[in-house]
Amino acid sequence: MRFNEKNMAWYNPFSKALDADELYEKLNPAQPYYDHKIDNSREPIYAYEKAYEELEIVNRSVNMIVDDSAEINVIVGEPTKGTSVVKGIKRSRVDILLNVEPNPFQDISTFRRNLITDMIIDGNIFIYFDGAHLYHLPASKMTIHSSDTTYIDHYSFNERVNYSTSEIIHIKENSFYSIYRGVPRLSPALRTIQLLMSMRKFQDNFFKNGAVPGLVLKSPNTLSEKIKERMIQSWTARYKPEAGGRRPLILDGGLEIDTISNVNFKELDFQSAIAENEKIILKALGVPPILLDSGNNANIRPNMRLYYLETILPIVRKTNKSLERFFGYYITEDLTDIPALQPELRDQSQYFSSLVNGGIISPNEARERLGFEILEGHSDLRVPANIAGSALNPDQGGAPSSTAGDKNV
Repeated sequence: MRFNEKNMAWYNPFSKALDADELYEKLNPAQPYYDHKIDNSREPIYAYEKAYEELEIVNRSVNMIVDDSAEINVIVGEPTKGTSVVKGIKRSRVDILLNVEPNPFQDISTFRRNLITDMIIDGNIFIYFDGAHLYHLPASKMTIHSSDTTYIDHYSFNERVNYSTSEIIHIKENSFYSIYRGVPRLSPALRTIQLLMSMRKFQDNFFKNGAVPGLVLKSPNTLSEKIKERMIQSWTARYKPEAGGRRPLILDGGLEIDTISNVNFKELDFQSAIAENEKIILKALGVPPILLDSGNNANIRPNMRLYYLETILPIVRKTNKSLERFFGYYITEDLTDIPALQPELRDQSQYFSSLVNGGIISPNEARERLGFEILEGHSDLRVPANIAGSALNPDQGGAPSSTAGDKNV
């Protein structure tokens, strides 16, 4: 990659040149894709969904992230300075929607779990706001529609129900190739997931169907397919491959029975390969392997802290920022009940205490940032005692009082 002075742009000399239409499509984010319908391929998503249902490591690690993220409450603060999608909604109502009851049919814990599961499996979250309640819309059923002049024209659920852009909160994972949809965190591990599924399928077929032949039946004559099938059925009815017997292989030529070398069941266990592939999946999801293994407490604690800082909090904060923009109130995470993050809370408390004592922010501003309620009479700045005169009359910015001045005369 180098700089092209003629075009005043970075370019790759090994990449093919773009024609006018391709260049326009890349430079104009409102240019329609897929005939004004932006929808990512569902094939990889199906693989992630199937893995979540069938692979223990995927199910356990995804559920771990979902459960830990869903337990973090939010703090609804003061109105933001920017514009919001929803106008006139009360702060207390937003707090109920985000911490108590999003809609009449779900508790907040179930609602959050639905959202985070979609974030991990699909890479996208879609929430419908009807003016009073929040509803989760499965990302797998959602389609984004653009137009020739609009970045996003509308959304549709199952191609049957349309929603305006002001009714949908769309939260998406990181993506380098799409400005519309996010990429699931499991995406880098797709090949690994497919490999683990293949290993599982091979094991199932081996024990269920007798996929590896243990015997060879030889005949000097040419046998019809019907005779071969009848011989196999007779053999399997007696020795039952699913119960550990061997399915025979029928060969034409003098009828003889030879045993084939025994299968090494230890090799079929794939334990070493499975363990390495599971680590790849955990790495893609941001889960330290030690948290799913039996490790000593000294090793678990720093890894748990790292897991929250690098995996859980980014997910929660990404969600909170989208909700903040939609409702127009500052929304932050409440970490007071998270044991792994107590050192961070102590550091924050010391930091804000220094700002309060230095007269930089008020006690109530610090309390709000730390997630505590605002107290009456604690909104004024403190004047540091080391500033000249501040100790004499702190209520007036440290200026000497007239009474004090008369005594010195």
